[in-house]
Amino acid sequence: MKKRALISVSDKVHLLPFCKQLLTFDFEIISTGGTKKYLEENQIPVIGISDITHFPEILDGRVKTLHPHIHAALLCNRDIPEHVATLASLHIEWIDLLVVNLYPFQATIQKPNVQFEDAIEQIDIGGPAMLRSAAKNFKHLTVIVNPEDYDVVIEDRKKNGEFSLSLKQLLATKVFLHTAQYDSIIANYLKEQTENALQQNPVFSNRPKDIERVKQSLTTPLVLSYSKKSDLRYGENPHQQASLFMGNASSPYSVVSAKQLHGKELSYNNIQDANAALQIASEFHGDIVCVGIKHANPCGVGVGKTVWEAWMKMFYSDTISIFGGIVACNQSIDETLANAMKDVFLEVILAPDFSPAALTILQEKKNLRILQVNMTTTAGIDHKQIVSLNGGLLMQDADKGMLDQCTLECVTKKQPTPQQIDDLKFAWKVVKHVKSNAIVVAQNSQTLGVGAGQMNRIGSAKIALEQAKNNTQIQYDKQALVLASDAFFPFDDVVQMAKDYHVSAIIQPGGSIKDAASIKACDDHQIAMLFTGMRHFKH
Repeated sequence: MKKRALISVSDKVHLLPFCKQLLTFDFEIISTGGTKKYLEENQIPVIGISDITHFPEILDGRVKTLHPHIHAALLCNRDIPEHVATLASLHIEWIDLLVVNLYPFQATIQKPNVQFEDAIEQIDIGGPAMLRSAAKNFKHLTVIVNPEDYDVVIEDRKKNGEFSLSLKQLLATKVFLHTAQYDSIIANYLKEQTENALQQNPVFSNRPKDIERVKQSLTTPLVLSYSKKSDLRYGENPHQQASLFMGNASSPYSVVSAKQLHGKELSYNNIQDANAALQIASEFHGDIVCVGIKHANPCGVGVGKTVWEAWMKMFYSDTISIFGGIVACNQSIDETLANAMKDVFLEVILAPDFSPAALTILQEKKNLRILQVNMTTTAGIDHKQIVSLNGGLLMQDADKGMLDQCTLECVTKKQPTPQQIDDLKFAWKVVKHVKSNAIVVAQNSQTLGVGAGQMNRIGSAKIALEQAKNNTQIQYDKQALVLASDAFFPFDDVVQMAKDYHVSAIIQPGGSIKDAASIKACDDHQIAMLFTGMRHFKH
């Protein structure tokens, strides 16, 4: 008796040679709609699905395979005589091979300005149902969801005379992974669309607590979906295995979406640092900025009127730490800048573009990773931050808190000058991305000292202030530094130390029970201080 293959695919890559091989194995091919037409046009004999179900495809193709003659043929356990007898009594022939891939829902929602109704029509119903039926019954039939598996299936059949049980189990496992991911993409899309619809619903318009309650109900269970982009050579250390996964939303401002133009493959640490560099660069969208990263902390940040000026400010912020670091510029790299970069040992350079001459110069360093990243928009930057734990994970809103001029409060007698306010805002944007406890000392849109990750705030302040004091390669007003702190001062010790290093203005969240002591110390030493009312802990 001939074996039967049911084929219904949206992706027709490699389909014809696969079907021709099936014919040599004495398979009959059953197919639906567009797939049937495609095979017939290419002289592949096909049985229409309606000839099996004795029922027409209806509702514009929404219903065609949701029929007992299909699912009984897929789910029949051939080791159970009653199952076999039931199919015989109903004149149902079982299916030996199912090939299905699903409507391109993800590709549809990634199109610009896609309409909600168009997205809904790309939710596949019959495909996942058939895949799950076949995968459950993998002992008795073979199921394929990915065209990349056609060759191995054919080779397995040629070698064994039948499809081997181990291969069928592998393919069934891949089916459930695929349908789980497919459903998660749909669920997350609908969740986002639902949240937006609630905001516009007049019933909820003046009831923010109700909107928040409904949003919270959509977080249980948490559904995540990532696709593996590549395996990495190793993780943080050589004895750790690692892989890079990409989300299903389109995020151009991302290391994952970057185009590598040159160099060795990225390591785990490279990716972490490159991501940190892009996060800081995104804070200065609209400015020309250059960011230097070492061990996930900024070792230098500079904003300039030109990319050259931004680079010079970044580089001379800390010429020692940038050795072996990561650099991100949000402007095109030209020949002049490339020559300067070539003389520094860098692991990765990220930019939106490189001139041909610049690329030629940088490619002289064979191991230097050169990444082209779309920095024209910050759209697509993740709204949530996820951290793995032993036995679970933490999720929070991404820290997108920005300074509002109206919320800045000067709490000292001395008012900051317009230049100091600009520098304080600059330092505040940087300190947000420094590991807590965090202190940044700056001037003229340039970091001069960064104190990161110390167990006490005075320790971070000491590191940052000493670095600024010892920097002899930058000409700046050593009597007018500004200082930013990611969290409040529990004591007045940071202010007292800042006075000794000629800090003229400070920005910090405020909120300590001893704020008055820090304010008094600032007043005693003629230091201006702004409260933001916003903390930027980073762990």
